Amino acid sequence: MTIRDDQMTPNGGRRLYETRPPRERAFLVGVELTGSRSAWKAEDSLQELALLADTAGLDVVGSTYQRLKQPFPRYFIGPGKIEEIAALRDTLHYDLVVFDDELTPAQARNVEDALQTRVLDRTGLILDIFARHAQTHEGRVQVELAQYRYLLPRLRRQWTHLERQAGGGGASAGGVVGLRGPGETQLEVDRRLIARRIQWLEQQIEEVHRHREVYRERRRQSGIPVVAIVGYTNAGKSTLLNALSGANVRAEDRLFATLDPTTRQVTLPGGQQILLTDTVGFIQKLPTHLVAAFRATLEEIREADVVLHVLDITHPNAAQQTQTVLDTLRDLQVEDRPTLTVLNKVDLMVGINEAEVGSIAETLGMPDDYVAVSARKGWGLDTLLRRIEQTLSERMMPLTALIPYRRNDLVSLWHTRGVIDEERYEAEGTLIAGRLPVDLLRWFEPFSRPVCAA
Repeated sequence: MTIRDDQMTPNGGRRLYETRPPRERAFLVGVELTGSRSAWKAEDSLQELALLADTAGLDVVGSTYQRLKQPFPRYFIGPGKIEEIAALRDTLHYDLVVFDDELTPAQARNVEDALQTRVLDRTGLILDIFARHAQTHEGRVQVELAQYRYLLPRLRRQWTHLERQAGGGGASAGGVVGLRGPGETQLEVDRRLIARRIQWLEQQIEEVHRHREVYRERRRQSGIPVVAIVGYTNAGKSTLLNALSGANVRAEDRLFATLDPTTRQVTLPGGQQILLTDTVGFIQKLPTHLVAAFRATLEEIREADVVLHVLDITHPNAAQQTQTVLDTLRDLQVEDRPTLTVLNKVDLMVGINEAEVGSIAETLGMPDDYVAVSARKGWGLDTLLRRIEQTLSERMMPLTALIPYRRNDLVSLWHTRGVIDEERYEAEGTLIAGRLPVDLLRWFEPFSRPVCAA
């Protein structure tokens, strides 16, 4: 807000003038496919789209949806619904129309022509939010790559004025002096420039991938287990990371409030060290451009020893969100990872006792061994840490080894990553009996000893 000195109110005060641009007014459009196996209803999906629009800085002035057997090839929705939306323009004064699905370039162009207003689909909206919230170099590169992959086939719709010829035809054909040439259109030039930019960004992503792989290899050698926090966006993942590690990661009651992954070291009750990693939140209809661009980041989940699936137990669409997360993990081929289900925000469940929480979890199809917590209040966190410790222990194998003194690094690794039941010093080295993660056994097998009977 700014104050102009030459403008005064009648009582001598200064008038305030808003300097920020007004928020654009958006009208939302959804489709519910009758043959789809999705658990999401159109009304619920549009409510989520409204939250995404608010995160992107839009004011939602109305919404509508249509049930269809399959999308119409021309407008995605039916021509009658297009006429209905157009008739609302003078009443609602919307600035753009946002579709809850990804449109083809031709469909978006046809809808814009019919409604005479800007059109944005769900993918474009999510990409805009990601562009706002990416803070690190890695995050910005990944988002920019996804944006360009999304934008390239839509250049014709975005810049139709660039289709004019940049040369050729000679003077008799109206060629401009200084621009006569091979006859390439400006649109083709832009496409080539964007293709080059995509190639450069892909190289940057590969650098990120190589850097992360070096980091992962060092982490494997250190033997510190990795626990990845996954879940639907706004389920409370960052709040849980803050509560368990004392980190100061940004956490807001808003979709995709945090984007860049964060890793912190946490000590379990038995003294074992783990690395706790917060990953990007999932969402239904996650754009394929984002999945491809965030490959290096999402690979952190594949490297995890344990996955924490955080669920907002109070959300009215908790069941649908759970299925979306499970489907995404399956797409990432990490559904076989040991997983702990964390039912978060139980402090908001007024008048619900522990037995009723269990009943709700059963209704949602949750495993019986869930952990109910409140990351904001700190409830249940000690139990969660013990469950993580137990899950890591279950993945260990018993072993007795006589480790030479020259390999004290392995002794240190066992202390950090494994469980020691007995340790004593012999003439030839350190004799240790206990348990180790399966992926570390190869380092100790050369020094293994048979277990002596009592």
